Amino acid sequence: KLAGEIAAMEKELAELAGSDDSFLATRARLSDELSAVRMQRLEAGKDRDIHAAAMETLASRSGESEERDRALRANIARLEALNAENEEKMAEVRLQKEEAAGRIEEQEAKIAAASARRMEKEGEVNQKTQKVRAITDQREKMSQEMARLAERKAAAEVEYDQTIAKLWEEYQLTMTDAQALCVEFDSVTDLRRQVGEVRGKIRALGNVNVSAIEEYKEVSERYEFLSGQIADVEKSREELHRLIGELTEKMAQQFRDRFARINRAFGETFSELFGGGSAQLLLSDEHDILECDIEIKVQPPGKNLKSIEPLSGGEKGLSAISLLFAILKVTPAPFCIFDEVEAALDDVNVSRYAQYVRRMTKNTQFILITHRRGTMEEADVLYGVTMQESGVSKLLELKTAEMAKQLGLA
Repeated sequence: KLAGEIAAMEKELAELAGSDDSFLATRARLSDELSAVRMQRLEAGKDRDIHAAAMETLASRSGESEERDRALRANIARLEALNAENEEKMAEVRLQKEEAAGRIEEQEAKIAAASARRMEKEGEVNQKTQKVRAITDQREKMSQEMARLAERKAAAEVEYDQTIAKLWEEYQLTMTDAQALCVEFDSVTDLRRQVGEVRGKIRALGNVNVSAIEEYKEVSERYEFLSGQIADVEKSREELHRLIGELTEKMAQQFRDRFARINRAFGETFSELFGGGSAQLLLSDEHDILECDIEIKVQPPGKNLKSIEPLSGGEKGLSAISLLFAILKVTPAPFCIFDEVEAALDDVNVSRYAQYVRRMTKNTQFILITHRRGTMEEADVLYGVTMQESGVSKLLELKTAEMAKQLGLA
């Protein structure tokens, strides 16, 4: 029934839409005719004004022809008649326009009423559809709940059968005997927990051990012995910690003293090799001198630097050589090998380096691997390796000190 009413309403809307199209076409045609009539009226008014002006001009002139006057009067009469006719047409057009406006309002009212009825019917259809969906959803939920209850029933029956079988297999009890021995409980969960605890305690007891007293005596004696050993180990550990603390303190003191001496020697050596400037070593953490970093602060002559990073390669190399000589001053080594440590230095600094090595030979014997002439000039003995034949090396030795004596240079 509701579908039939909707179809009827759609048909009525289609008819209204068709009649509205014809009415709009008529309205457009009448509007065009009205515009044409207005244009004719404007033209007639202009012609009347022109002719009236002409009549005034003719009346002012003397000797005008009577025939022309009659013609003009006839023309004016014709124009007045045409104007009257246009007025009638305009009145007719206004009347048609008012009638068309009334029909438009009537059609619009019908369309609005039909649309309202259609919206009302669609609302009823939506409400009924929602009710059907709600009933369907409720039916599906009930079906699911019935299936779940059926599964629970089957599971409960299986569990019941298993419980009866377990009672007979483990305890040789029938269901009637088990009911007679049953005790009251508050919840199944608490009961299962208590049963589990009791079973755990039974398993923990294990088998009865008749020699438990003797074993306890042996274990007690073993425990006392191990306790004494542990006490000795703890005491030894404390003693070791104490010794470590004392050694650490002595090491820190020795390091602090040696570091101060090396720092002073570093400043002196740096000034000698660079011909001025200053240098020092700094600890990043005074409270942890054995683990902290050591920073090198240098300032060559004529420069205002706080770190070694901005220095050139030669300046960095000479700074490192200064630190090495400072360490050798504080703790002289009997034997030392340098492998081209002056490679990045210029000739002037090479000479300073070689002369400083010469002064250090009082306490340390040096072997210098080099290709710089300035270093070779300060050496006592020169050794060179050459390969005159392929695969055959030859060692050359030159004692510069003896040669200088022979030449009378020493």
